Amino acid sequence: MEKTKVLIIDDSALMRQLLTEILSSDPAIDVVGTAADPYVARDKIMKLNPDVLTLDVEMPRMDGLTFLEKLMASRPMPVVMVSSLTERGCETTFRALEIGAFDFVTKPKLDVANSMLELRDELTRKVRGAATARVRLRPASANSQVPVAKAPLASDALITSTHKVLAIGTSTGGTEALSDILTKLPPDAPGVVAVIHMPPGYTKSYAERLDRSCRIRVKEAEDGDRILPGHALIAQGDRHLEVLRSGAIYSVRIVEGEKVSGFRPSVDVLFRSCAKYLGTNGVGAILTGMGRDGAEGLLAMRNSGAYTIAQNEATCVVFGMPKEAITMNAAAAVLPLDRIAGELLKAGQAKNAQLQSSLVASGASN
Repeated sequence: MEKTKVLIIDDSALMRQLLTEILSSDPAIDVVGTAADPYVARDKIMKLNPDVLTLDVEMPRMDGLTFLEKLMASRPMPVVMVSSLTERGCETTFRALEIGAFDFVTKPKLDVANSMLELRDELTRKVRGAATARVRLRPASANSQVPVAKAPLASDALITSTHKVLAIGTSTGGTEALSDILTKLPPDAPGVVAVIHMPPGYTKSYAERLDRSCRIRVKEAEDGDRILPGHALIAQGDRHLEVLRSGAIYSVRIVEGEKVSGFRPSVDVLFRSCAKYLGTNGVGAILTGMGRDGAEGLLAMRNSGAYTIAQNEATCVVFGMPKEAITMNAAAAVLPLDRIAGELLKAGQAKNAQLQSSLVASGASN
């Protein structure tokens, strides 16, 4: 089997050494070179033709974000960002994912040598996954995010949408896929619960970024939060998210617990709770991501009467999670990303119309 060729770009000699040791320990990976800054990296990319880059954010002469923009506009290729967990670091990481980075790994602040060794499995898994990803040409663009004004929610929406919940699960490539869906939802859309595989510290910043660009309200989920129309709740990093029902009220529960399907938060955990507590009032969608997390949960949702959707292969960054769901016949529909938001709303509106009809019929009989 041909090895994945990797070029490491980092201004820290220690980090270059550690990354080389970690990645070289995987028999499927060959570290073909290292570079201390993007200018050296540019020459080595031309000479060594690597399959994947690991890229630091803060470097001399040219920062990683600027380099990534130039790279994606001229020679797009899979890039795994190595980023520090700070408020500024979170924003930079999400910007990198917008530009086209495949994924990211959080660089530890303390005891770097030992902490990086603990990230061995995550780092090697993401580099191997990057080698199989679809990378598209993206023009350089200005980093501007204009906040979207939130319209007041119509009072009747609180009635007609209360009984419908949209559940979404995703992983690699999911930051942009989930953003694509949520930014298309109107202010009176059914309530949304979503799991994306992301480490602690990033989900709050991610939810805040989404909130600025969406017409619905988006926040990191907290234990006991109600699921309301025009609102989306994003699972906390390293915590499972479950849906609960009490009468006509839907809410969420935050659970620590063990990893499920290899992840915490797990899409399977969310979807199974939706199957249990939502039944036909749920709509599930599984988006781009490595592995199989969410496939069995989506099948449980479909078996409970929920309408289920999987993103198609052509629009996935990684066709792992949706492929597993499709193979298991868990998806009632397989759609390109740009059609999923509309289908989610269509399914929600159909249920709401049924609900209103039943309420009218019930009133007439009385």
